[in-house]
Amino acid sequence: MDISIYFEPIQLKGYNSAEKTRRKLMGDVVKAHLDGGGFPSLDDADLAFIGIGEERHSFFNQGCGLAPDIIRKEFYKLFQGNFNIKLVDLGNVRNGHRIEDSYFALTAIIAELLEQNIVPVILGGSQDLTYAQYKAYEKLGRIINIAAIDAQFDLGTSNEKLDSRSYMSHIIMQQPSYLFNYTNIGFQTYFVDQQAITLMKNLYFDTYRLGIVRSNMEEVEPMVRNADMISVDIGCVRASDAPGNANASPNGFYGEEVCQIMRYAGLSDKLTSLGLYEINPKLDRQAQTAQLAGQMLWYFIDGFYSRKGDFPPDKKKDMVKYTVSMKDFKDEVVFYRSNKSERWWMEVPIRSRHRERYERHHLVPCSFQDYQTACQNALPDRWWQTYQKLM
Repeated sequence: MDISIYFEPIQLKGYNSAEKTRRKLMGDVVKAHLDGGGFPSLDDADLAFIGIGEERHSFFNQGCGLAPDIIRKEFYKLFQGNFNIKLVDLGNVRNGHRIEDSYFALTAIIAELLEQNIVPVILGGSQDLTYAQYKAYEKLGRIINIAAIDAQFDLGTSNEKLDSRSYMSHIIMQQPSYLFNYTNIGFQTYFVDQQAITLMKNLYFDTYRLGIVRSNMEEVEPMVRNADMISVDIGCVRASDAPGNANASPNGFYGEEVCQIMRYAGLSDKLTSLGLYEINPKLDRQAQTAQLAGQMLWYFIDGFYSRKGDFPPDKKKDMVKYTVSMKDFKDEVVFYRSNKSERWWMEVPIRSRHRERYERHHLVPCSFQDYQTACQNALPDRWWQTYQKLM
């Protein structure tokens, strides 16, 4: 499929530096779809930037459609890390006559890149584009896990049109469903309806309050390691660090914390797409939010080129198996620890009739703390929630 028909070229300017002669900047090494140049080859590419300035269904955040080029400008100014980057910038997706046309184009592009084992990095635009990001996996028939770094669940109401505050309910209601699990990282309770919290519990989805997450950032790693795709609403970052969002709040993650999450995301062998949404240059002070976005992308790429290649875990090689017997529980709880990365997984029983459909999901990323919980004769929450979905 020729995806170049969906794109328009970009102006790659504004990243020059006096340091350019000594060390390469990102703008020097990215193969970009430039104005007057050809569409970049996807051969040997590991990652691909997709700019999409679609904002027609944003929630009172008009101006976020200007973000892709501003984010690029800040990212291209950064120095290349200790990795041999193979990144192509495909340009900006042409907005369709109808917003459904934009969704269709983005879905088709992402699906094509996924089939070529290239990780799409979407530079939005409003967060309802997460719906198109999900539809790409549906198009390929892949059952997936979604993680959202967001202060809210974005469920909306059952009869609400698709927009940046209701896209998740449209994903959940899709039939047939290709969503196995949803994880929200960093929600703020005063922004979330109590009925929505109850719904998430009833669906056995994973939701983590901001305070719980910030109290132990290392526990975020298995949360994002379980995701196939991640959607980031920049509103998850406090307004002092990311003012470029009409719905910015005084509370949220610090800039360095969201960069840490992005590195964890890059490290995950399972993760195959990332979306960065809701940055509004019209409201940004001295491009502070765009600078943070560029640094978030840098950390994601740094993590990507530090991957250990230990997913799916191979039980017979480079893994140590731990079996925990628990009182009043007929089954043993099985854990695996990777010798490559020291990371942990736990195995959840799966019925034979579901084995082929959910083969990728019964080995659940976890932490050493989960193993310790099992040793204290208590089932880890992650184990129990996955078990409910597999039975």
